[in-house]
Amino acid sequence: MTDSIPFFGGQAKKDPLDRDPFSGRLKEKLIGAKESWARDGRLLTGDAPSTGRRRLPPGQRLVTDWPELDLGVQPNLLPKDWSLEVSGLIDRPFKWTYTQLKKQPQAEVVSDIHCVTAWSRYDNRWQGVSARHLMSVAKPRPEARFLILKSYDGYSTGLPLAHFGDEDVLLATHWEGRPLTRGHGGPVRLVVPKLYFWKSAKWIRSIRFTDRDVKGFWEARGYHDLGDPWKEQRYG
Repeated sequence: MTDSIPFFGGQAKKDPLDRDPFSGRLKEKLIGAKESWARDGRLLTGDAPSTGRRRLPPGQRLVTDWPELDLGVQPNLLPKDWSLEVSGLIDRPFKWTYTQLKKQPQAEVVSDIHCVTAWSRYDNRWQGVSARHLMSVAKPRPEARFLILKSYDGYSTGLPLAHFGDEDVLLATHWEGRPLTRGHGGPVRLVVPKLYFWKSAKWIRSIRFTDRDVKGFWEARGYHDLGDPWKEQRYG
């Protein structure tokens, strides 16, 4: 069963957990355009998935910069104001402040970015806390199969637990040796390299373990529930 997470249109709705002001308004024209991409199947090449995974997925072009994409709302979060709530079907619900996150074992991962808007960037060096470490703290129950990810800008997405537990998934605080900028999801964002980058929630606020898949912001607007770049799972 797949549910949907509501997203409040217009100005992002203030949540009691959010202590910092939002900046900007939702880019309604951009969102509408991307919804039409899903309806029209834009950017799909129709290439069959290859038996041996090539590094650049079908329909992608390589870039050397890092485009900054968002919904028009950028939370103005300082590290001291950030926190992450972890809950749901786990034995140990908890909440980390930024200071507590930095006290966890730190990991470094080099991985590629694949955006559904058809650009890819190779060899990004991230630092942060691995998803596997977070799971070791949370202790997911056997019935937990999915996660609901929510961000400080009101964004949401769903993710299978099996993909969250990959060795290269990270709660990232740094990119190329520097703290993540606000525009790229700082102070903390999720990085899920094997899926299209809309699954790598910026300004991450909460992670909830659940027994069912949940459609987030883009999934409810026609995008694929999983988003495997090598299978061209751009749209649902």
